[in-house]
Amino acid sequence: MQASERFFDFEADFRDPYARDRDRVLHCSSFRRLEYKTQVFLNHEGDYFRTRLTHSLEVSQIARTLSRMLALNETLTEVIALSHDLGHTPFGHAGGDALDKLLREDGRELGFEHNFQSFRVLTTLEKRYKDFEGLNLTFATLEGVLKHSYPYQKPFLVNINEGFALDKHPSLEAMVVDHADEIAYTSHDIDDGIKYGLISFDDLLEDTLCLRVDEGVQQEGIGRGDALYRHRFVAGLIKLLVEDFIANSQEDAKHYRKEEPICATLDASLTLPLGFSKQSATELKKLKKLLMHKLYKHQKIARKMHAGKQCIKGLYAAFREDKDLLPPHQKALFDVRKEQRVIADYIAAMTDRHAVKTYHEIYGFGL
Repeated sequence: MQASERFFDFEADFRDPYARDRDRVLHCSSFRRLEYKTQVFLNHEGDYFRTRLTHSLEVSQIARTLSRMLALNETLTEVIALSHDLGHTPFGHAGGDALDKLLREDGRELGFEHNFQSFRVLTTLEKRYKDFEGLNLTFATLEGVLKHSYPYQKPFLVNINEGFALDKHPSLEAMVVDHADEIAYTSHDIDDGIKYGLISFDDLLEDTLCLRVDEGVQQEGIGRGDALYRHRFVAGLIKLLVEDFIANSQEDAKHYRKEEPICATLDASLTLPLGFSKQSATELKKLKKLLMHKLYKHQKIARKMHAGKQCIKGLYAAFREDKDLLPPHQKALFDVRKEQRVIADYIAAMTDRHAVKTYHEIYGFGL
């Protein structure tokens, strides 16, 4: 076969299945839109702050490290990490909460949930093939996204395909991604919060876990007033949690991987086989409570998120009132999907700036 003939042979593929999954995710439009979707700070606040895209990349980096050290499938871990937030709305969790409330009030009792929306993006909303919907990914990847967080039995999954066995654990790789996500958002939200001046090290150093990190930074010869302190603190927090997770999970990972290549046969009522030590898990939980109180509920964040919610409410109301405000390809979907779900899918796919621009166009502020 000539090289030119091989180029057009869509059946031939030199990649392993999970590498193929990863590449399909990286090239889909939903992944690109993550660049302009809020993590915590609205995208237009500045170029420094994390977005859903940079968050997904950070989760992937941490998850691959954990997976490699535990002798798991690094590529499967990578694709689950890159895919886990594809379903997020604009304006972060506040946008998802607003859309969920709107759907429930509008008679769609299952509402909106970003993890399940990520699964729908991969299996339904992205269109790349003539004969079926979705990106045609492996079962292990889809299960890892669907069961991104424990527990897996959730109301919005009531009609999910029985093959995904919500009473069973997913792969060890999926569990690694769940914890890598926790490490990534905790550390980078602290970094962004300090940079933006919404939280201080005086606040953080009331916390036991942060004091452990501070001790390590001080041993490097870097004081709390040094310019490098914030960077070394964030790196130290990641290092502490990564090392703790590896040390606490190595034996279980070795045991379960020997017993079952994929861990889905384990009953979900059993304790998760991978995780932090009891001390670090308890301390991390307390740190997240501190961040909720001091950072995520800060007045500046609350006001921006309130504005985002109002934008989503306005878009939803406008599209429900006048279907001609929707693009033709969205209106065509009314033949195969409920109207409320089509509108919710359209809004959820928007970036922050596209949502704001559309809101202004509809309500006249952009004239």
